[in-house]
Amino acid sequence: MFEYDFKVPDKKKIRLIVHTDCKNEADDQFALAHHLMTPKFMVKGIVAGHFEKNPQEYGPGNTVYASRDEIFKVLSLMGIEDEYKDKVFTGATGPMADENTPIDSEGARCIIEEAMKEDEHPLFAVFQGCLTDLASAILLKPEICDRMTAVWIGGGKYPGGGQEFNLLQDIHAANVVFKSTMPLWQIPINVYKQIAVSLTELSRRVKPCGEIGKYLFEQMVAFNDKCGDITFWPHGESWGLGDQGTVTVLLEERERMNYDWIPAPAISKEMMYIHGQNNRPIRVYHTLDARLTMEDFYAKLEHNFKKD
Repeated sequence: MFEYDFKVPDKKKIRLIVHTDCKNEADDQFALAHHLMTPKFMVKGIVAGHFEKNPQEYGPGNTVYASRDEIFKVLSLMGIEDEYKDKVFTGATGPMADENTPIDSEGARCIIEEAMKEDEHPLFAVFQGCLTDLASAILLKPEICDRMTAVWIGGGKYPGGGQEFNLLQDIHAANVVFKSTMPLWQIPINVYKQIAVSLTELSRRVKPCGEIGKYLFEQMVAFNDKCGDITFWPHGESWGLGDQGTVTVLLEERERMNYDWIPAPAISKEMMYIHGQNNRPIRVYHTLDARLTMEDFYAKLEHNFKKD
């Protein structure tokens, strides 16, 4: 598929499930492409996630299908749709009703099936939006908690918490995951916002890289224009590519001490952290290496798609 001037030793590879609300904004597509181009990752499934708190033009109940369609578009533009045609799964159409009732979906079943396989390669699942399908999988099959690690882009700044889009999608699901025993690496809003880029940068480094590079850039510009009437976001000439932080932390894994272990908090309906409810530790990142993230992405995109 994608060939580089080096080989990742098999014992260094990891199994990966990518969960993405791929049509929510204009950064999700960048993150999906980045994961797929990374040879350390053995991508076993791509799960389309809902973004029902921001249905935009899609209408209630349809956002997950918009994400699924966008996943297939990215795969097609990268020329790898045949390889992944049986690895794309549809998640729940909306958030959980409470913390006890799972939503059975293709996405939740994908997580369960892969977690229960016997394989020497460790399993990670990365979540760039809601946690609905992970929480449902945990409730449907609690045994998976001992067989995988979850990485989540979401949640407010510590210690207080507060408004954050990915958490807003399903607060019940976040509480299920935080209360579980599943190893969890959290990248909260103040950290994923560290991956900032300019549109000029993307026009020079991304747009020239084949059909996928052209699409990534142009759909971001289009989204930027569509949201031009919002005074506080986006900023007009820059963007955050925070979803790609899941690539960064898995490339580094244990190399840097840019995280803290803290007792998992509970989360209120106002999205505030409630401490002292749980003693199980989760890994919470306080910094991300933006240089590593973006230069790795640019290099892989240029290597695979830019014509000399």
